[in-house]
Amino acid sequence: MACTRIPIGQGVVGTCAARKKSMNIPDVHAFPGHIACDSASNSEFVAPVFKNDALFAVLDVDSDQFGRFGPEEESIFLEAAALISGHLSNAK
Repeated sequence: MACTRIPIGQGVVGTCAARKKSMNIPDVHAFPGHIACDSASNSEFVAPVFKNDALFAVLDVDSDQFGRFGPEEESIFLEAAALISGHLSNAK
């Protein structure tokens, strides 16, 4: 759960939600308007989760390491977001 409700368009999560695109941020301290829920977080990967083509949530993964998420992690997170989206869209 997020530390606070993050408005669409603000911080990394809100920007992902507004753009409806994944983002890999190697240094969150360099991201304008970053919302710090954990002071130990240095990098972040976010991916939108959809339900029937509408934004439903954002998958948010943080790391205490700068530049932590490479192509392999991105692929895994995107697959996870797609699986969640598919499950939500198929749920009754």
